Amino acid sequence: MVVAGQFQNGALARYPNAVMELAVFALAMGTFGPFRATLNFVSQLSNVFARSPQGQRRTFRFVMLACAVITSLFLVIVLTPVGSWVLGAVYSIEAAVIDRILEYLYYLSPLIFLHGGRQYLLGLLVQSRLTGWVTILNFIYLGTVIAVLLLGFNIGWRPVETLVGAQISGAIVHLMVLYRAKQQLYQLPEAGSTENVSFRALFSFFLPVTTTGVMFAISRPVLYALMARTPDALIGIAAMRVGFDFSFIFQSAANQFRHFFVTFGDDDLRAKQLFMVLVAAGLTLMMLLIAVTPLSHFILSDLIGLKAQVLSMSVDVIGVMCLLPAIIVLRNYYHGLLMHHRKTTGMALGGMLRVAGIYVIASALLSLDHLDHITATFVLLSGFVLETLVVVVAWNRIKPS
Repeated sequence: MVVAGQFQNGALARYPNAVMELAVFALAMGTFGPFRATLNFVSQLSNVFARSPQGQRRTFRFVMLACAVITSLFLVIVLTPVGSWVLGAVYSIEAAVIDRILEYLYYLSPLIFLHGGRQYLLGLLVQSRLTGWVTILNFIYLGTVIAVLLLGFNIGWRPVETLVGAQISGAIVHLMVLYRAKQQLYQLPEAGSTENVSFRALFSFFLPVTTTGVMFAISRPVLYALMARTPDALIGIAAMRVGFDFSFIFQSAANQFRHFFVTFGDDDLRAKQLFMVLVAAGLTLMMLLIAVTPLSHFILSDLIGLKAQVLSMSVDVIGVMCLLPAIIVLRNYYHGLLMHHRKTTGMALGGMLRVAGIYVIASALLSLDHLDHITATFVLLSGFVLETLVVVVAWNRIKPS
């Protein structure tokens, strides 16, 4: 799924004025991210609560209601002067760039409902341990995105039409095949443990985890907003967009441990801990292999199409991000345990501290004229470290004796 982002960056890198196109897309997706991120934990929600016919119906209705509320708030920003004012205040960019960002946001709005439906169905497939099928269906999504990107670029669509058209087409196809797979392959758990699930229980679980997702999505815009106040801001933002997106391939793998304890329980922790350590080590070695060898230039230059300064700065970002898998696996170990025991408040607090830490540290570096693409990447990692410390404390306070 995340690989699709690399192809989107590659398409933009081949348009005229590629640096501007990458920066506008980075700012648009950074703005859209917090709204989409409110639904990033829906798959965990359905995995936990949709374990009976009644639980599935109630959970699905809750997800659709959440999508409706989020879409309404999003459209208020996109379709009213509020959006222009907020973007101008946050990013300190010219009106022409703001207008292009708002155009992206307008066309991205259907993705909120599509994302919610996909996450709901993904949670059911993971619940049935059909993760092999999840991978197959994700390849179908990737193929659709690539096909539309190639089509749009070659027949002369504008960047916004190509990029958003690819995302929406991929999401629609993915939703359709997910639904088909659920109908054909899904089986309820042997014991339906959520026969009387209530909206209150769903909301109590959902609010903290969605706050966690939003805080993650805000992390990049906070950095972009401060980077926008540095010299050569668009080049730095473009490089960070590419470097973060590429590194997120490995973070996404580590993020799947959020399903780990919900699906397999929290017994035999020693074996599970060893497995997680081995995965973290493997992901780190793969990132290092790419970052310190000519593979980075092959991927970023020959495949994605980056040139000159954006290329070298993106390689710098990926090199620093090699620290990410170990931090994320440790964080998600505690995220998984907290979700398994339905004690998710600590996750929200950790997410909020991460964003606050990123803002404070990055602002201090900006005031000292030391904020650039490398130090900003270290700031992002520092935020994850702060978040991890919070969830460690949260788990130690509630863990069974």
